[in-house]
Amino acid sequence: MILVLRALGVGDLATAVPALRGLRRAFPDQPLALAAPRWLAPLVELTGCVDELVPVAGLAPVDWPVAWPYWAVNLHGRGPESHRLLRVAEPVLLRAFACPAADHDDGPAWRPDEHEVRRWCRLLDWYGVETDPDDLDLRRPDPSRLPVGATVLHPGGKDPARRWSPARFAAVARELDRRGHRVVVTGSADERELARWVAERAGLPGTAVLAGAFDLAGLAALVAHGRLVVSADTGVAHLATAYRTPSVVLFGPVRPEHWGPPPDRPWHRVLGGAPTAADDSGDADGARGRVLGGTAAGDQRQHPALAAVGPLDVIEAADAAEIARV
Repeated sequence: MILVLRALGVGDLATAVPALRGLRRAFPDQPLALAAPRWLAPLVELTGCVDELVPVAGLAPVDWPVAWPYWAVNLHGRGPESHRLLRVAEPVLLRAFACPAADHDDGPAWRPDEHEVRRWCRLLDWYGVETDPDDLDLRRPDPSRLPVGATVLHPGGKDPARRWSPARFAAVARELDRRGHRVVVTGSADERELARWVAERAGLPGTAVLAGAFDLAGLAALVAHGRLVVSADTGVAHLATAYRTPSVVLFGPVRPEHWGPPPDRPWHRVLGGAPTAADDSGDADGARGRVLGGTAAGDQRQHPALAAVGPLDVIEAADAAEIARV
């Protein structure tokens, strides 16, 4: 048994896919179990390389249902909490970043200024597991009754600091709708009011509001068969990368060099992004920009990198992304 810990969200799982596939190839005869939140199950299945999902809630204590895994691989963070959690499973070998606080010196050093995909590939490369950082694609689910060819606007996100102005999303939605896009507005069930506000401000019909209308598998299908994705730096942007759907991703406090789409794919366009302060992630334990249609009252509270992006910037980036994908 190979036990892997990645107890985070959609984007976190998507960026770990090349590492997971490297482990699958390195140990074809060993079951691969992934410890992750239960709600990620549809996405875990779409990776096509995981045999078992072990439901976990962050780094809360786990009564591991697997016995004596050969390798326990920490794709969650740099320790010490995540290292210690995996040690409870009593693996033969722990594969993780070096962490003296967890008495683990057998591993590479953590680098804060590194793309998330390459970070986990480098970890496995250290232990002799070959990986391909470009191996990001997910299985394409059947769209079922979902719209095909839709332009997906996703104004929400778990971190408020990463969100772009709802009024500017509405301005973009209005213009894309005018140009003939079938615009839909997505989000979680908790973001339904936000999605409804954006749609109403853009003059879209109520049927365009899809926030909370389906599960993660449905969102994946919508993006996989979509025309374009416009979102903040959140999980849906990583789905666009996984399905090679043209996208415009708006970055605020996080640097796109750490979490953005591959730079050699011109159909994924990045706007904004903090120019300084490396992302030291891991469990270490008056708006500017060209405006199209007005601003929202809260615009001045946005991160400066987001405030600098106007709706016309997004429209131009969307046009360039679609042209590049043809």
